[in-house]
Amino acid sequence: MSVRSLGLSLLSLVSCIKLSAASAQLASNGLSVTLNDVYYFISPFSSGKVLVKPTAFPTVPSVFGFKPVTVVQGAVAEEALPSLFANWSKIDDVFQPAFAQAIFLAGSITCLTKRGTAARDLSTILSIDDTSIPSGPYFLEMATGFLHPVYRLYEDFAGAFTEPLIPTPGGKFQVLSAQIPGSAALTVGVPSRLYFTKTAAKPLAGVRLGVKDIYRLAGMKGSNGNRAWYSIYPASESTGPAVQALIDAGAQVIGLQKTSQFANGESATADWVDYHMPFNPRGDGYQDASSSSSGGGASVASYEWLDIAIGSDTGGSIRNPAAVQGLFGNRPSHGLASLDKVMPLSPTLDTPGFLVRDPYLWDTANAVLYGDNYKSLANTQVKYPNKIRTIYFPSDPTGPESSAADAIMTSFVNALATFVNGTIEPLELDTAWDASTPAEAAGIPLGDFLNTTYATLITKEQIALVRDPFYADYAAIHDGRHPFVNPVPLVRWGYGDTLSEGDYEAAKREKAIFMDWFNSVILPTVDQPGQCSSGFVLYPSIQGDQIPRNRYGGEPGVPFGFNPGRISVFSEAPDSTFPLGQVSSLSAITNHDELFPVGVDIMVAKGCDGLLVKLAQDLVKAGILTAPLTGGTVTGGDILMKRRAEEKGIKKVRYVEYYY
Repeated sequence: MSVRSLGLSLLSLVSCIKLSAASAQLASNGLSVTLNDVYYFISPFSSGKVLVKPTAFPTVPSVFGFKPVTVVQGAVAEEALPSLFANWSKIDDVFQPAFAQAIFLAGSITCLTKRGTAARDLSTILSIDDTSIPSGPYFLEMATGFLHPVYRLYEDFAGAFTEPLIPTPGGKFQVLSAQIPGSAALTVGVPSRLYFTKTAAKPLAGVRLGVKDIYRLAGMKGSNGNRAWYSIYPASESTGPAVQALIDAGAQVIGLQKTSQFANGESATADWVDYHMPFNPRGDGYQDASSSSSGGGASVASYEWLDIAIGSDTGGSIRNPAAVQGLFGNRPSHGLASLDKVMPLSPTLDTPGFLVRDPYLWDTANAVLYGDNYKSLANTQVKYPNKIRTIYFPSDPTGPESSAADAIMTSFVNALATFVNGTIEPLELDTAWDASTPAEAAGIPLGDFLNTTYATLITKEQIALVRDPFYADYAAIHDGRHPFVNPVPLVRWGYGDTLSEGDYEAAKREKAIFMDWFNSVILPTVDQPGQCSSGFVLYPSIQGDQIPRNRYGGEPGVPFGFNPGRISVFSEAPDSTFPLGQVSSLSAITNHDELFPVGVDIMVAKGCDGLLVKLAQDLVKAGILTAPLTGGTVTGGDILMKRRAEEKGIKKVRYVEYYY
């Protein structure tokens, strides 16, 4: 090739490079920074703009042209600023004094830069008159004057989230593009609580919410716990009405959370193939987190920076994770809220509910999610029913076969009876059924009558609504192939394929017959002022059991049978898990005595959901219950898998010492 030809070729190449560069798009996804050893994320979206010189605040540290600042709304005197900031540091985990080196007093004509610690040491720099920017910490982009919201970054050490999120100005979400260095876990960001003010229209303002990854969010893909599903379907164009109602009330979605595959019941080691089950923080840290709202249970029990999680309960998918992780959790009366844009297991049985530590927040969230279908009783005088019926409660809590959990269960039900001035009566559901069997089920024992009902409904409905369209869409893209599916859904769907349409119609009739019988004979509503339910029905949810996640189970099976947890599933009555305490037992994991949760499920008549939350509030107020805390136990404390040697005052050992 001649020199001239080579020159022309290079010129053509340069022209192509220039042409490509001209069409390139460059956008910011935000910026991760460290301020006084605290990890933060600077949102790519601004909350407002101020007039500021690029040379302002010369003593305030800067990174890529961003400086930490604080906005203070309202008429706040200079001498009151130190006490205001001290209070902010107590109520908000995002704010720290370093943000107060530069202070904008919104609504006034002054901007103050901090040169000392007393208010008198603050001096005027610039003016600001924008009262729409919320109070709190920001990072100021010096070149443009834009104020960017701050997210504090945390490690998802429990593995509870599938994707951490931040909202976009257009009402959609995008993945948080941040990672705490040295962490193998996802990084989750939370906004400052100072940005939000609770009002009648926004009772959940600033509440940090985790969302089970079966709820669709605008701008986000979903997985339903399945990698193939995540790979083939695009991001949702809109958010489903259940989550949107919470957002409209001010809730801040922090991220999507893990679910067992297609919301089926799976065990940690044997069944969770596509994605790893989250870690239950309680006890030895290696107990099964239960399913299917596993991410919600693990996160609310682990992270103080997360307030509440929305899950779903079809056959126990909220109540079971709440129980094993010592939380409040509810299966509501069926049909209280729309489940549009939520992956179905069985629309006949599916319900949306919460996993939560605070019974007052629980009440507010219920009122938002269920709307006019829910009556909050927080500020009303309640006449509690005095009939308490127990299923599978210990008959002799002091006998030789009794346990510490038996004593806790008995102590609670006795205290409840005293509190409501009621009586306790064991409920033998089989005996009650035999004594008043509906004509349509004459001569059939309850367990036999409902043996296949649940399995039939969930398999037939999910096959039609989820599996068949999913298989067809995947095959169209991948030359007729089937996607990978975990063992449990496959076994259940395989059973559903053996059923006829007549089997499905029979299952619906069985459910309806039991519902009418239970809601009229066992737990009817009461139409009296201040009262809704004719009684309470209680059954144990967890009794300090150890269910280690490293234990292999047998082959997955079909969920046949009937148990107390299925009562609310078929009757459509509300059923909530209450944490009662914990018991000590020797852990096979740690070879040490650890504390494991004890809990109870309480049911009331259909439509009386507010009564259960009011009961939780009143029992906590009376000292009969204690609201659970985050940590290794329901009363707080270290989470074993997070305890560091240096935090316990133990000298760190160098790796070299293991070899020499």
